[in-house]
Amino acid sequence: MAAGASLNAKNQRLMLAGLALVAVIGAGLIAVPALEKEATFFYAPSDLARNPPAPGERIRLGGLVKDGSVARQDEGLTLAFVVTDGAHETRVRYTGIVPDLFREGQGVVATGRIGPDGAFAADQLLAKHDENYMPPEVAKSLGKAGMMHQTGTLAGTLPE
Repeated sequence: MAAGASLNAKNQRLMLAGLALVAVIGAGLIAVPALEKEATFFYAPSDLARNPPAPGERIRLGGLVKDGSVARQDEGLTLAFVVTDGAHETRVRYTGIVPDLFREGQGVVATGRIGPDGAFAADQLLAKHDENYMPPEVAKSLGKAGMMHQTGTLAGTLPE
């Protein structure tokens, strides 16, 4: 009788472990598509030129703020500028408080959507926070475009 009882308990434990595994897999299958819908993908201007996102899709755009491209609107809260990766450029509009470290020639990551006019409508701006930092995605895209040295500095900024 004891052998039958232990076999039954073993089967119950295996069944509970199997049900727990099925529950975890089921939760994962439900969560992954929901998270993918909310994921914000990173694009450089060259990526946008090659493979633009779907209309209204929320993305992150990264690159360098092009020198001479920053212009403020009369009301003072709207900013227009160009983000470049050396190969392509994307016009950006942003309304809001601009980070203190935002300036021309520096790395920036903007979050938003491509507007019907083709300009990027940003609702969030992130600027680098010290002399040595650049968002990894921005550095990678600038490296592909030949704008970054192996030292991590921008091309043209090294002393001769």
